[in-house]
Amino acid sequence: MQKPPYWFPAKRYGWGWGVPTCWQGWMVIAVYAVLVAMAVVFIRPARDPLLFVAAVSGLSIALVAVCWLKGEPPRWRWGGKQ
Repeated sequence: MQKPPYWFPAKRYGWGWGVPTCWQGWMVIAVYAVLVAMAVVFIRPARDPLLFVAAVSGLSIALVAVCWLKGEPPRWRWGGKQ
């Protein structure tokens, strides 16, 4: 049985994930961007900066969680073919 492809491949250098490789990954990035834009419009960072930081932090944690679940296992990479 073939393992499903990762939505987010590992970066070639460093730790973390690179650009999405399938439509599901791009959809996650698009939804994240729309929700952050909505936070800017509806929360107004200049008026309530703590709420804005909390909202963007929560969205970013959710994005990292999706990358962790649907991406290649993270580890430090020095380049090369692996």
